[in-house]
Order: sequence, then C-alpha cells, then structure tokens
Amino acid sequence: MDQTKIGMFFRELRKEKGLTQEQLAEHFGVSRRTVSRWETGSNMPDLDILIEMADYYEVELRELLDGEREGQRMDKNLEKTVLKVADYSNEAKQKFTRNMHILFIGGLAAAVLHLILMVTEHADNFLGGFCQGITLGMMIVGVIITSRFAARIRLCKKRLLTGDLGKER
Repeated sequence: MDQTKIGMFFRELRKEKGLTQEQLAEHFGVSRRTVSRWETGSNMPDLDILIEMADYYEVELRELLDGEREGQRMDKNLEKTVLKVADYSNEAKQKFTRNMHILFIGGLAAAVLHLILMVTEHADNFLGGFCQGITLGMMIVGVIITSRFAARIRLCKKRLLTGDLGKER
C-alpha cells in the first residue's frame, strides 16, 4: 500500500469537490492537521472514516486504498462485509474507551479520597494506602496505554494466550 499515492488521491478528491482541508476536516469531525497528514501519506484515516470518505466522494473503498480510480464496482457482499468490519471496529473502540473511562474515574476518585485523607491527617491507615495504590496504578495504566508500548504489550498478551511463545514476529 503506497500511502503517498493514496494521500495524493485524497487531495485530488478533495480538490474536485472544491473544499479546503479545514472544510473537509469539519465534515469528518477531525482536525485540519489530520486531513493534512492523510494527504501527505504520513497517516491513514480509520476504517470507519475511509468508508464515509468513499460515500462522500462517491468512489469505491478499494479505489481509496489503491489511490486511484478503477472502472469496476465493489461486489455488494464485499461491501457489506467491509461495513460490518468497520462497525465491529467502532464497537470495540467504544467499549475499550468506556472501560478506560471507568478505570480512570475510579483512579480519580481514589486520588481525591487520598487527598481528603491527607488533609484530615488520616492518610497513614489502610484506606489511605489503598487509595494511593489505586491512584498510582491508574497513572501507570494510563501511561502504558497511551504509549507506543501498548501494541507490543497486546502482541505479547496474544502470544501468551495462544501459546505462540517460541515464534519470532
């Protein structure tokens, strides 16, 4: 997949519609900088946005991914499958985000409770230590999840669960 070629195709499609990057960004709910990254090929849109782009520009998803127009139309069954994959991907992202919000709200509540215990000079008991531990744990989880190491951790977890420990990737 040639991302530079795809980015140039994105730019061409946007210009055919007579839109600025800002206008396109507003339409898809992203920043202008994100649109710029798509068009330079340094970043690709999520699958759900790619599907929206295909509809918006009236081109096939395959054409977007190839970075050029083709004469054939995508098979309806294939299109339905791609839409299902995009829906599944969105649902998984939403579930993950919801779970992370719950964890971080719990960590924030623990931090506030620990702060209250410190102010009232009761932080040196079991509850104070527990709240401090929860707060620290949530901070560590947040740093790991938002770092580039999260993908490596998921790969390691997958290898552990599938028993693929001896295979190099």
